[in-house]
This record gives sequence, structure tokens and C-alpha cells, in this order.
Amino acid sequence: MAGVGFQKLSVGWVMALCAMALVACATPKREAAPPPRIPTIVVPTSVTRTPVMADRPLPEGCEMIVPTEQVAQAIGQELPKPTEIIGIPEPSIARTGKIDCYHGIPAGKGLTDAILVIGVSTFADDASAAQRIAESTESERRDGAVVTDVEVGKQRGTLLSTPVEHILIGSLGKSTFVVRAKAGLLPDDKLPAVMSGFAVQSMTQQIS
Repeated sequence: MAGVGFQKLSVGWVMALCAMALVACATPKREAAPPPRIPTIVVPTSVTRTPVMADRPLPEGCEMIVPTEQVAQAIGQELPKPTEIIGIPEPSIARTGKIDCYHGIPAGKGLTDAILVIGVSTFADDASAAQRIAESTESERRDGAVVTDVEVGKQRGTLLSTPVEHILIGSLGKSTFVVRAKAGLLPDDKLPAVMSGFAVQSMTQQIS
């Protein structure tokens, strides 16, 4: 009888072990955690050029100073190509070259009626260019213009304001720039920044 009891006990243990084995086999295996993602760094293949003002040679035309399309977008007006005036050298003030671009001349009107003028001049040396700006500033001041020192890119310029127009002038090396805008062309709080942008572009040699 003891042998029978032991046999029953053994059979019971075997059945219990089998049941545990079946449960273990039925339990789904946990998947291994995926490896951590390594971020991909994309190296830019092109270089962005930032406009840099420079003592540039006299531009060959108005489109090489400030393109007409850029002027039109800045002031919010459709514009035809500007009237281009090439100045002759003036030895008395050491000026070696000059180009002025007259934008937005009304039909039947003259150069003085242009809504915007952008010009660049070159001189024999740095001192002559700086002297020309100083003399122009003093002349406008005597005529009643309000004179303000302003930023033009990383350079400085002089804003001359009168009831009829605003004039931004400055020199860089042997070159000078001028931007003249009729009063009311843009709101007074926006006009100086737009004029400064034109001045920077006029002194930035375009790279194709």
C-alpha cells in the first residue's frame, strides 16, 4: 500500500512538472529592446553668402547697383528700368567716376522728379571720398536738413531729411554712395531701413 501511495505521489509530481513546463512554453517571449537610434547629421553642401560692403569698382550699370526688381519689391511699386546717368570725372574734387540711377520718373517729368535715386561714385583716394561726404553733409545742414547718423550694414552713414526728400550718404574707401527718396515714398518709420538696404546693396559687388 505504501508503494501504491508513493507511485501516486510520483505521478502527481510528474503531472505538476509537465503542467509547469506547458505554462512556461505557452508564455510568449519578450522581444529584445531595439538599439538606440543614432541621429543623422546632415552637413550642408552649399555656402550661404552674406552681403559684404566693399570699396568696389564703379558698377557697369544700374542693374549691377540695385536690380530694378529688388527696388520695386522694397517700395511696393511696379517700376520700369531706371534712367541711367554716367558722370564724367571731376579732377577738382578728385572724383574719377559716377553713376546715378533714377527710378520712377513720372511720365513727362524730368530727373529731379524721380521718386528714388541710387548712385555710386569713385574717387582718387579715401580722403577725397570722405571729404566729399563731409562737404555735402554740411551743405545740406546749412540749408535746413535734419542730420542723423545711421547704420548702413556694418558701416555708418548720414541721413539728411528735409520736408521734400530724404538723402542717405556715406563713404567706404575710395567710393561713396547716395540714396535719395522723395518724402512720402514709404512711412517714415520704414523708409530709413529700406534706404539703408539699398545703400548696402549698392556697395556690394554681385557674385554670380
